[in-house]
Amino acid sequence: MRHRHLSTVALALGVAVFLDVLRVWLPSVITLFGRAAETPAELLGAFALGWFLLALAAPTVVRRLGARPVGLAAAGVLAAARLALTAAPGGGAQLWLACAGLLAGLTWLAATAARVDRPVPGLALGLAGAAAGHALLGTEDLVWRGGALGWTLSVALVAAFLAATVPAPPPDAGPGEPSAAGRRAWLLCGPALLLANQIALAPAVWAAASGVGPAGFPGLSRAPVGVVPWGALAVALFLVTALYRPSARLVRPARVLWPVALLAGAVLFVAGRLGPAYLLTAAGLGGCLAATDTAAPGGDVPPGRAATRRGRAAVGGMVVFAVATVAYYAAYDLGYPNGWVPVATALLMGLVAVAGPSWSATELSGRARRWSVAALVLATALVPVFHHTPLSAPRPGVAPATVRMAAYNIRMGFGLDGRLDLDAVARALRGADVVLLSEVDRGWWLNGGHDTLALLAARLRMPYVFAPAADPVWGDAVLSRFPARSGRTRPLPAHGAPTGAQVLGVTLDLGGRELAVVATHLQPPPGGDPVEQAREAATFARGYAAGRPLVLGGDLNSEPADPAFAEFTRAGLVDALAAARPLRTSPADDPRTQIDHVFVSPGVTAAEARAPRTEASDHLPVRVTVALP
Repeated sequence: MRHRHLSTVALALGVAVFLDVLRVWLPSVITLFGRAAETPAELLGAFALGWFLLALAAPTVVRRLGARPVGLAAAGVLAAARLALTAAPGGGAQLWLACAGLLAGLTWLAATAARVDRPVPGLALGLAGAAAGHALLGTEDLVWRGGALGWTLSVALVAAFLAATVPAPPPDAGPGEPSAAGRRAWLLCGPALLLANQIALAPAVWAAASGVGPAGFPGLSRAPVGVVPWGALAVALFLVTALYRPSARLVRPARVLWPVALLAGAVLFVAGRLGPAYLLTAAGLGGCLAATDTAAPGGDVPPGRAATRRGRAAVGGMVVFAVATVAYYAAYDLGYPNGWVPVATALLMGLVAVAGPSWSATELSGRARRWSVAALVLATALVPVFHHTPLSAPRPGVAPATVRMAAYNIRMGFGLDGRLDLDAVARALRGADVVLLSEVDRGWWLNGGHDTLALLAARLRMPYVFAPAADPVWGDAVLSRFPARSGRTRPLPAHGAPTGAQVLGVTLDLGGRELAVVATHLQPPPGGDPVEQAREAATFARGYAAGRPLVLGGDLNSEPADPAFAEFTRAGLVDALAAARPLRTSPADDPRTQIDHVFVSPGVTAAEARAPRTEASDHLPVRVTVALP
């Protein structure tokens, strides 16, 4: 029993370390290899999937060389890659270190699967522990942090993982637990990683769900004054359904209830109903994992072959993870709906969960289960204590003579070097009164699951209003030192563009005067100009302003000589950056195009237009000071 507990701890800690590597690998593939959609989607997908397909050979290597030596070697490489990523300067070094860590993590999973036939407790505790830790860190995980505290915690995590891995001998299958058990549970490892980090156990999604705006802000999210720790409930639901066996009379209903809850949660996430989505997904995810924690009849399968099959199931499940992740991201380049991806993943998990024997007792003792659930729920519930952002709405004061505006496509906070550096983004925006942001996310798993908007708003000490565009947690935002009185968002038709877009209007109280601010990020069709979207955005802006002073800005993906740009001037708006033209903003390291703009209504005067040089994103910010009539 002691060996089983130690194997569970090692698996849980390994999952946490592996997730840290994935949170670097995913955005590195997009920003460094993909170069923000400059690399063809087919090539990017092949590169990403290739590493997972290469790992399909790992179970064969494990069978020939032995699970223990291969597992120890892979764990060592995974741990070294995890620490090296914190010290990496970004760029190619970061990309290849992350790829090495990914391959080592997949090999470690295959070796662990060969030794562990009851993985559900370890997987569940690892996923929940990683979520609690990510929440306590404010979703800015340790791998991006330096300094004494960041390095101390990183080294402690890796050391604990290695300490639990090294002394654990391969446990023999106990009574009633033949060596053929565990294949279904290991097969669900990859899909569970995806749904947990995209929906159920994603602290940034918890925060996004808690910031739903009141009346006057339909469809929008505002910065919450205080975050209610609903994430603790999600962690509790997940752990209870994953670790506790239902009573005999509830086994049959549970086999149907949990897959239905998981599928419903995925559907609600796609529909943008984040609160009920992550709670239902958490409960259903844990229940589906528990349904696979069975002692399946071993038959005549030799132990060695059964171990190899578990390893193949583990890597095969991670291939499902990779295919689903690539399919979800490729939609933004190829233009097909991607909401089916989490729904199909949930459906797959549900089918695997119901197509097997009933529950068996989990390998954790009752005391261990109780302490594990209590500790992780307490850690998650303490998030508001350790990560409270005082973003209460400011009070209107005396109307200012001028307002300092900034518009910035922040690429989810990732600089040209591929590293998450929100301090650099904040430095580029500091001093602005109103900030219009493009490409912000609130838990986009493709970029590591960070609440980029809340983290940046905390650094600038500015409340925000967020509007989803191409994804429930990806879109545009307005940050302001002035109170936001109302807001409205409208989706923009694609007109052939692969990525969705919206236009966000927010009314600011400047102390007795109102200013209408509109933020958008136009998406051109392949090889074309976003003329139709520009026309619709300009029409929305003039209608939303309703005679009030207006400022519109964002990444408009059009140059001053393009037809799309002319749609704004044709609508009566004035180019606020005209005096500083040419004002090139992209790419940030060698600006050649003018695609980020600010427009104002007639009577609003603009001065001090500039595009400060920074590599905190692949765009430069544009800044201008406006004076109201």
